[in-house]
Amino acid sequence: MLRVATFNVNGIRAAHRRGFTDWLDARSPDVVALQEVRAGVDDVPADALGGYHLAYHPGNLPGRNGVGFLTRQPPAAVRMGFGNRRFDPEGRYLEVDLDIPGRPPLTLGTLYLPKGAIADGRDADPAKYRRKMTFMASLRAYLTRARRAARTAGREFAVMGDFNVAHQPLDLKNWRTNQRSEGFLPEERAWFGTLVSPRTLTDVVRTLHPDEPGPYSWWSWRGQSFANDTGWRIDYQLATPALAAAAITAGTDRDASYEARISDHAPVVVDYDV
Repeated sequence: MLRVATFNVNGIRAAHRRGFTDWLDARSPDVVALQEVRAGVDDVPADALGGYHLAYHPGNLPGRNGVGFLTRQPPAAVRMGFGNRRFDPEGRYLEVDLDIPGRPPLTLGTLYLPKGAIADGRDADPAKYRRKMTFMASLRAYLTRARRAARTAGREFAVMGDFNVAHQPLDLKNWRTNQRSEGFLPEERAWFGTLVSPRTLTDVVRTLHPDEPGPYSWWSWRGQSFANDTGWRIDYQLATPALAAAAITAGTDRDASYEARISDHAPVVVDYDV
């Protein structure tokens, strides 16, 4: 079995203080994709990593972004960015090749997609809206190339992380009142739909939980969102069909209480029978 997790830690130093390493020890994943690490290379606490190898793209914005992978052995290859000169320096995408003994060769990407904004109306920010749309268009083209390159090399491919998009009404609690909110705009949802299909990439968690609300992966720190489970499912594992078909369990590790929260996100964990 191969256990793969993706976790937006909302700052590795804060997550470490709140129990990240305890979660890591308890769940013992083989691979962890990280987002919003928010630390320079030398500022990541060594004792937060639990003995794993860290492949890391910190980005050029101090205290923001940062994506990485924790793996039990160093990756065979590490690639920063997805070929976009505007966005690659920011630390929003990292890709690794993993050759794990006894497992199929893998190419995995970790993603932190911009939150964005609405384009018009109250609270609009057209520049942030256009920026997210540009990022998504460029990323979509890249994922097609990456998936095909992995197939040519005899590798399975998966991209995981914080997509900042809820794809379907099942993916957020209050979907009716959020149809004009960033993260659930029709054009964002349509874009997400172009990433998944039976022949390209599969939303692994949704495939194993086809009719279930959520399982949500993000709740606001404010108010009673967490207590009332008023969440969003915006963290995903999208895998090539053969890898996705090997998934036997998938879900989120929702913290036991508000006080026990490690991050405003919960880890998304999938066990693959490979």
